[in-house]
Amino acid sequence: MLLILIVMSSILAAHSESVEEVFKSHGVVPDVIAEAPNQFLQVTYSNGLIAKDGVELTPTQVKDQPLVEWNPADVSDYYTLIMTDPDAPSRSKPTFREFKHWVVVNIPGNDVAKGEVLAGYVGSGPPKDTGLHRYVFLLYKQSRKLEFDEERVSNRSRKDRPKFSAAKFAEKYQLGQPIAGNLYQAQYDDYVPQLHKQLSET
Repeated sequence: MLLILIVMSSILAAHSESVEEVFKSHGVVPDVIAEAPNQFLQVTYSNGLIAKDGVELTPTQVKDQPLVEWNPADVSDYYTLIMTDPDAPSRSKPTFREFKHWVVVNIPGNDVAKGEVLAGYVGSGPPKDTGLHRYVFLLYKQSRKLEFDEERVSNRSRKDRPKFSAAKFAEKYQLGQPIAGNLYQAQYDDYVPQLHKQLSET
C-alpha cells in the first residue's frame, strides 16, 4: 500500500511539474501569464475530445462549450474561469492579443453552470492562413464572491473581446495567480466562416 502511495505521489508530482513545462514550451508563459499554475484543468468537449497539453483540435471539434472540471478545496469557494487566445489575428502578428473566448466568474465550487457569465463561450475561429492559435484555459480562486463591473457579452457578439488581457483582468479583481490551467491549439477549418458570422452582432 505504501509503495502504491509513493508511486501515485510521484506521478502526481510529475504531472504538476509538467504544467509549467507545457505552458513555457508553448509560450503561454510569458505571453499570457507570468507564472504557470501548478494543476491541470480537465477540459472535455461533447465529442469526448480532451483539450490538454497543446494538442491540436479543429474549430469544428470545439464549437460547443466544453465541460471544465477541477477539485475545489472547499465547495463554498468561488472561482473565475477564463479562456483566451493570445494569437489574434496570428501568432506572428498578435495585434489583437488577447481575444476573449469565455469568462465565467463567481463559480461556486466547480459548478460552472451556476457561475456568472461575463462573456459567452465562443469556440476557435482562427482566420485562414494564420497558422496555429493557442487557446488557453485559466482558473483563478476568488477570495470571496465578487462584484464585476464588466459588460456582459453574449456568444453572438465580438464586443470587448479583442485586446483582452487575462493578467490585467486578474489584477483588476485581485485574483492572484491562476491555480489551474490547460491549452489546446487550432487552425482554420471550414467551420470558421460560420463562427465569424455568428459574431456579427455588436
